[in-house]
Amino acid sequence: MAALDFKKESKELYHPPTHPVLVDVPAMRFIAVKGSGDPNTSAEYASVFPALYAIAYTVKMSKTGKEPLRGYFDFVVPPPEGLWWLSGKPFDGTVSGRKDDFTWIMMLRMPDFVTNDVLETVKAIAARKKPDVDLTPVTLMDITEGLCAQVMHIGPYDEEPRTIAVLDAFILANGYQTRMEGLRQHHEIYLGDPRKMQPDKMKTIIRHPVVPAQSPF
Repeated sequence: MAALDFKKESKELYHPPTHPVLVDVPAMRFIAVKGSGDPNTSAEYASVFPALYAIAYTVKMSKTGKEPLRGYFDFVVPPPEGLWWLSGKPFDGTVSGRKDDFTWIMMLRMPDFVTNDVLETVKAIAARKKPDVDLTPVTLMDITEGLCAQVMHIGPYDEEPRTIAVLDAFILANGYQTRMEGLRQHHEIYLGDPRKMQPDKMKTIIRHPVVPAQSPF
């Protein structure tokens, strides 16, 4: 059986057009690390992806071990994702210059067979293979975003405000308002490796949670 590829299974979530659209995002399971600070300079942020990928590929390659994980099926490790906010202020196009104040959760989506017990088993295996990687911050997180508006941003991360402005206008024009609370936050999905891509070619899905706009009457 072919490996499950979330990007192909849910194309509407991972291949949006460059104009905003509405999507209903179901419950998803992630391995995740929460932190804060400027992603360009934070040592904490730099340690996140080695930990997440160590876990993800240990899960995936467990099929080659003597004891496969309970419920295991093969899957394609999906692109990294991130939730972003500032204390007391939602993440919108006006806050991109306040990187030191960011709080973030970086994530990789996992199949539902990855439970907390599975995660602890995998951590022990990965720790033996990657003793220099701190796996302790990695947790399991279930997120249901529900109704959202999203758009494909093409270009450097620092140019996201122009795309967010288009997204915000679309949300209002269609009778909705942005509502960021809990784990429904400014959400980015990173397609392609920024270390290997020209900045003007980078693709980032930007997703904002929405609710029906309140009547003025």
